[in-house]
Amino acid sequence: MSKWNILEVETQLETAFNNNSEIELLDILKKNSFLFYEFYSRKGGIQPNFSEINFGGKHRCDFAWLNDNSDGPEWVLVEVEKPKMKLFTKKDEPTAELNHALEQVKSWDRYFNENPLEKGRIFGAVSRFRYILIGGLRKDWQTEAAINWRAYQNKEFNIEIRSIDGFLNSLNVAKKNYSDLWSFEEYPISLKHSELEKYWKDYGYMDLWRKIFK
Repeated sequence: MSKWNILEVETQLETAFNNNSEIELLDILKKNSFLFYEFYSRKGGIQPNFSEINFGGKHRCDFAWLNDNSDGPEWVLVEVEKPKMKLFTKKDEPTAELNHALEQVKSWDRYFNENPLEKGRIFGAVSRFRYILIGGLRKDWQTEAAINWRAYQNKEFNIEIRSIDGFLNSLNVAKKNYSDLWSFEEYPISLKHSELEKYWKDYGYMDLWRKIFK
C-alpha cells in the first residue's frame, strides 16, 4: 500500500502551480517526501529531510538532508521558489526575484564560512555543503542566456539551480515505477528542525565525523 495518495498529490501540485504559490508548494513538499526523489543524488538508503532549518537568527533554508558519504557528511541545503518565478528580462538579464533567491543561498555559504562552529552545532558535522535552488519552469531555463548563467553560478558558487519540473519528474516516478520509492517510504514526511539534533546524535555514522570536524 502506498504511503501517499499519489492522485491527490498530483491535484495539489497542479493547484499550487496554477496559483504560482510558493506557500502551497512548500506545504505539499513537507507532507510528501517522495517529491524530492529527483533531487537526491542517491535514491536508495536515503536519510530523512528536515524542513525550515533556521540559523544565524535571520537565515533559513526550506529543506535539508544528509548524504552520508564514505568521504564525509555532505549536507544538502535547499531553497524552493515560486513554480512560475520569472527568471530573465527581455534583455536576458536575471530578474530581481531570481537574484534575490540566489543571494539567499549565497548568504548561507557566507554565514557558515564566517561562523564555522555553527556547522557542528546545527548539523553535527559537515564535510561539505551542497546548495540547491529550485524555481522556475524548465522551458524558461532553456534559453542560451539562462543556460550560461546557471552554469556560471554552479561553477563559481557551488549552487545547483534546478527547475520546478523536478517535482513533476518525481511524481511521474511514483505513478509509473512506485517501487523505486521504497527508501522514501521510511521517511514519508519532512521532519522538523527541532528533531535534527537528536537525529545526528543518534546516528552512529556521525560519531567519527563529529570528532574530526570539531
